[in-house]
Amino acid sequence: MAASASAPPLDILVRGPEGFSLWNGPPFSNNGQPGIKLEHKIACSSTKFSDDGSRLMVLKPDSVITIYDCRSYAEIRSFQVPNLTAAALSPRGTFLQTFQKSSTPQNKNVTLWNVDTGEPAYDQFQKSITKTNWPSVRFSSDEAVACKLATNEIQFFDAADFSKGVTNRLRVPGVAAIELSKAPGSHVAAFVPESKGIPASVQIFATGKDLQSQPVARRSFFRCSSVQLNWNNGSTGLLVVAQSDVDKTNQSYYGESKLNYLTTDGTHEGLVPLRKEGPVHDVQWSYSGSEFAVVYGFMPSKTTVFDKKCNPLLELGTGPYNTIRWNPKGKFLCLAGFGNLPGDMAFWDYIEKKQLGTTKAELSVTSEWSPDGRYFMTATTAPRLQVDNGIKIFHHNGSLFFKKMFDKLFQADWKPESPDRFSDISELVKSFESIKVDDAKPQGERSKSSQTSAKASPNNPTAQKPAAYRPPHAKQAAVVQAELFGGTTSETMSKNALRNKKKREKQKEKKATEGANDS
Repeated sequence: MAASASAPPLDILVRGPEGFSLWNGPPFSNNGQPGIKLEHKIACSSTKFSDDGSRLMVLKPDSVITIYDCRSYAEIRSFQVPNLTAAALSPRGTFLQTFQKSSTPQNKNVTLWNVDTGEPAYDQFQKSITKTNWPSVRFSSDEAVACKLATNEIQFFDAADFSKGVTNRLRVPGVAAIELSKAPGSHVAAFVPESKGIPASVQIFATGKDLQSQPVARRSFFRCSSVQLNWNNGSTGLLVVAQSDVDKTNQSYYGESKLNYLTTDGTHEGLVPLRKEGPVHDVQWSYSGSEFAVVYGFMPSKTTVFDKKCNPLLELGTGPYNTIRWNPKGKFLCLAGFGNLPGDMAFWDYIEKKQLGTTKAELSVTSEWSPDGRYFMTATTAPRLQVDNGIKIFHHNGSLFFKKMFDKLFQADWKPESPDRFSDISELVKSFESIKVDDAKPQGERSKSSQTSAKASPNNPTAQKPAAYRPPHAKQAAVVQAELFGGTTSETMSKNALRNKKKREKQKEKKATEGANDS
């Protein structure tokens, strides 16, 4: 898709102990260093953009919330909310939602504020907040549909006039979590956990008042304690990761998980055919909503891309990965192993079906593609990790573009922009290839792994299978095997070891057969 007359700049929000700043994003024109567009030297506990990137919410000391206009970065309004516990912006930044500590139901502690007027549009009492019930009022991306979870029902509002109160109630006995489709807000998914021998279920309802009599899709689950609900763009498909706390096969300490797929037209309701046993580590839809990628299975995990009919389109091999990030333009994929894994990353061209390069970003806490799809940023942040805090930005092929370390870093995020506002990804890649990577290298700083990946990427075979991860103790074991069975620690040794293993197995079978005959 062609870009608009002028593509928006890429901006990066950086928050530390002394305040927050907004950087000019890549490519950097200041000798390879980012320029500072905005800087506030005041301690803040949280900063968050609205989903469309039009407004910025900053939580300051003394329960003060300030909203900024992201075009001019002028302050729109500040709210003083005593005993503030949580706050959230609506997708377009029209409403601010706050939660206050409250001891009695008479005190309505959840308030929906109109940012432009500063007046409350709706309030209610809520005992506590969790990941499943916050924000309390959910909006579609265009803020045309608004709803909230209540006891045994889903309540709908007129998003243009909250003074009308609840305009419609959808009865769903036992409902514990909901997820409203974003673009458009045409459907809502409801999760009902197990109760008295009745299996858990996920149901999809239309949000239109005249269309809510029956669910358009339904799926039941046994041994399910919680779910993750993932809508695609277009609101035609829902991915459901059903999780149980206990794995009855005793293969995983962390329980078990299954990936299910439901469509709003009722053509598909069932399991996604994964080809390896083990947990579902991560799943993500492409920006088009026509494909999704899944990282699954016991380590080394396997990654597969499926179409909307659950047909496998591309196998990305196995490796030490538990995270997948799909480029907003749908062309590139990044597979990564973060958390308790060593930080390996593999970059793939989905259109050409080939691997572009590999590198590492150890100790990464957050990771995301830039809105134009050219850059991939990882960050090591506190309080998750108190040391080695910093930001790394990579090109789409895995070569390191920028690195900066901090004594303490709390947050690093791209400013959201619609991918449609940028040029087609092929044009962006051509512009990248016309620039020497060495010229973009800051302060002569570039990792050996990124140099290797940049050199090796043109020669990578199509859909090359990544090598399996081998921990350090396994490498030492290979040396011991070489001494015992002969050969080397290379691929030749592994073939010899496999041949010797087969011989030993045949000898055991022969002895067992002879023992049975003697008896």
